[in-house]
Amino acid sequence: MQVSRIEQKIEDIYAFIESCRMQHLSTTKVVVPKNELYDLLDDLRRDVPDEIRRYQKILSQRDAIIEDAEAKANEILVDAREQYRGMVEEHSIMQQAYQQAEQMVQQAARKAEEIVANAKRQADEIGSGAIYYTTDMLDMAEKVIASAYENATSNSNALEAALRNYLETIRQNKAELMASNPSARNKEQINMPLSDSGFKDGGDGY
Repeated sequence: MQVSRIEQKIEDIYAFIESCRMQHLSTTKVVVPKNELYDLLDDLRRDVPDEIRRYQKILSQRDAIIEDAEAKANEILVDAREQYRGMVEEHSIMQQAYQQAEQMVQQAARKAEEIVANAKRQADEIGSGAIYYTTDMLDMAEKVIASAYENATSNSNALEAALRNYLETIRQNKAELMASNPSARNKEQINMPLSDSGFKDGGDGY
């Protein structure tokens, strides 16, 4: 699967953090240049809505797939009924004509049901796959932003507010996307290390 812009931005953030120098006397914390982190987070926030719209467009194809399958199924049934009537009229042995025509109608009905079932299954796979993939990308984005806050060493109120804003944007986008497809709500929820009320004043971090 082609790497999405969200996934690429997350990889960029990971690479950026890995490239930062270690904090003095610490083996797990790094010093992160605030402005460069802002730039990466801004890029991520800009790309999230576009990616969501792209996957919502994929989801909108579900109805078109089902409608097309139902139209084809109806055409098969109409054609079978017409052939049924023609066979009854043309055959001199009415019973034989009836049996043959009835078999044709039954076969056509089974074929129509198969087309609709396959189309619905295909539509569900497309819809669920897009929802889960987008949700996974948003989960990754949420983890990165939450981790950036948890490990922040700066006491800057501006940095805290920005990280909170980015995290809320990601979570809101996730909620809107999940609401667009109720079947995706059964997906396993990820236990985040940072709750909505879990922001701390000051503290060590990147």
